Amino acid sequence: MVTSSSVVAHDQDKGVEDPAKVSQETHHHDDQQKQLDAGALFVLKSKGSWMHCAYHLTTSIVAPELLSLPYAFAFLGWTAGIFCLVIGASVTFYSYNLMSLVLEHYAQLGRRHFRFRDLSHDILGPRWCQYFVGPIQFLVCYGAVVASTLLGGQCMKAVYLLSNPNGSMKLYEFVIIFGCLMLVLAQIPSFHSLRHINLVSMLLGLAYSICATTACIYIGNSSKGPQKDYSLKGSTDGCIFGIFNANAIIATIYGNGIIPEIQATLAAPVKGKMFKGLSVCYAVVTTTFFSVAISGYWAFGNKAEGLILSNFLNDGKPFVPKWLIFITNIFTIFQLSAVGVVYLQPTNEVLETTFADPTNKELSARNVIPRLISRSLSVIVATTIAAMLPFFGDINSVIGAFGFIPLDFVLPVVFFNLTFKPSKRSPIFWLNITIAVVFSLLGVVGAVAAVRQISLDAKTFKLFANV
Repeated sequence: MVTSSSVVAHDQDKGVEDPAKVSQETHHHDDQQKQLDAGALFVLKSKGSWMHCAYHLTTSIVAPELLSLPYAFAFLGWTAGIFCLVIGASVTFYSYNLMSLVLEHYAQLGRRHFRFRDLSHDILGPRWCQYFVGPIQFLVCYGAVVASTLLGGQCMKAVYLLSNPNGSMKLYEFVIIFGCLMLVLAQIPSFHSLRHINLVSMLLGLAYSICATTACIYIGNSSKGPQKDYSLKGSTDGCIFGIFNANAIIATIYGNGIIPEIQATLAAPVKGKMFKGLSVCYAVVTTTFFSVAISGYWAFGNKAEGLILSNFLNDGKPFVPKWLIFITNIFTIFQLSAVGVVYLQPTNEVLETTFADPTNKELSARNVIPRLISRSLSVIVATTIAAMLPFFGDINSVIGAFGFIPLDFVLPVVFFNLTFKPSKRSPIFWLNITIAVVFSLLGVVGAVAAVRQISLDAKTFKLFANV
């Protein structure tokens, strides 16, 4: 594992922080705070501890999209599915740690970066920031808000049909209801203000994962469950595109895209805090991801649907007690609201930078009114898109291929090599080059597979479809 002591040994002794450097970083941070724009000052305020960072990280990664892991396994099979899951966990933990070390390095130099695009501007230059990293991050984060809103509506509809099987309400109506919940939560002023919500979110993620795993084991052992078939179905071309599509889904599920923004919420000095937060986060990640993926695929095989909760019903009749489906969906709905708000933060930061005045107080009328209007419009647009395009699995794949793979698998290792310039003879240099090349190729192929899947589904689904 790469640690800050192995990378910047010239800055400090192993495991021992230099008090002078801590004081210097804090001083630099205080000076920088006085010069911040409204987005960094109000949305990305640096007051959190490493535990708060762990809550933010876990909510951004352990989201209900993990319930589509059995669906990804249906394209990959047992061996490739587990292999991809392990590789995804290993590479993202490694790359997020590298990103954190790069951010710590610049903070110690007195140039603490609060945003992904600021870091890319410093390392890659203004053109990469303006035309690649900035737009890609916006696509990822806002796309995650749309996907969360859509999935929230689907879960609400599932709860409704459990209590009223002949109900006439449509999916888009539930999406709008969930959007109203998001509309309220979006007004929470800063990322740091979400720390308690994200603690609850982390517990909810564990809760619905346990419920889903329990339900899968129950159904898998039941004589009423579906016949298990673990073969890869479809033509050769279909199987190949399915494999790339599944990889894009897994990349999305492990994706984050906001590591610099989360690290920005830490109070100075930041050294070592992110690694602790990542360690807590990935303890939850491995517990939830592997339990749901393995139990879901074991129970349903290649019949696993885009959202494993859909497999718990057969022609409207539940395979498990209704209360278990009900409570799993309720936990999922509430956690989705937290996930959506977390991924709104980069958008909120841009809106705050554009419309707020840093010389006025955060809760002054001058700043509250533009905040209320701009954030409300942002949520309304996301809700409208979610209601119009009910292709949850496809949205997942597209976001993963176009956004999460570059941001979370490629750029962190590139940033590390450009910042620390490890020897070309060192294993770290070649490991990073290998990760960048392999995942760049996977991103391109995954993008093609995702677009192909959308073109196929577009023949079936209509705008505002009640699926």
